Amino acid sequence: MRLSVHAKPSAKVAAIEKLDATHYAVSVKELPKENKANFAIMKMLAEHFGVSLAHVRLISGASSKQKMFEIG
Repeated sequence: MRLSVHAKPSAKVAAIEKLDATHYAVSVKELPKENKANFAIMKMLAEHFGVSLAHVRLISGASSKQKMFEIG
């Protein structure tokens, strides 16, 4: 499954908001440096969908707020 994610790094509270079937907004406390925010988003998505971290892959948008992830 492919998901479009709007990343919100440096947030006060970590949260996942479902916008529709394939679009999510993910807030993480980590800074967008050295892929820390991307890794935190991947961990949150893995937990949210009940899969291991190895099943979450960042497809595009590594340095953008608009990201595409593949779960599965």
